[in-house]
Amino acid sequence: VMVSLAAVWESYGVRPSAVVGHSRGEIAAACVAGALSLSDAAALVVARGRLLVGARGAGAMVSVALSAQRVRERLSGGLEIAAVNGPASVVVAGDPAEVAAFTEACERDGIRVRQVSDAFAFHTSQMDVIGEELAAAVAGLSPRASEV
Repeated sequence: VMVSLAAVWESYGVRPSAVVGHSRGEIAAACVAGALSLSDAAALVVARGRLLVGARGAGAMVSVALSAQRVRERLSGGLEIAAVNGPASVVVAGDPAEVAAFTEACERDGIRVRQVSDAFAFHTSQMDVIGEELAAAVAGLSPRASEV
């Protein structure tokens, strides 16, 4: 969808000077920039999705309306900061029970918390289990110099 929208914009003459993305958006950005062909970008998304099936249910993620520093002060156990989306928007991820306890503690303190995923702890050490397989799956990709 992201790549298709960029193509629609381009058909109207809108061509970006720069692109940026997060997670799957990084793959779309690489494709829109010309660093990955559409075929290679699709292969990467498919490989990532296939490998993640085995990690389903092992993690959870919540968005927290706090700074990264304030979140670090509240972290316990194996919880990790998965993303810093803004000055007061941080994603925390890890074991589902630990994420639930973290969420309850934040809510008791009047801190806004929103569930992002109840199945995965993306962008954390939990994803290390797919690292080697993902590297092997994408070994045949042909990245190229980007146009954007």
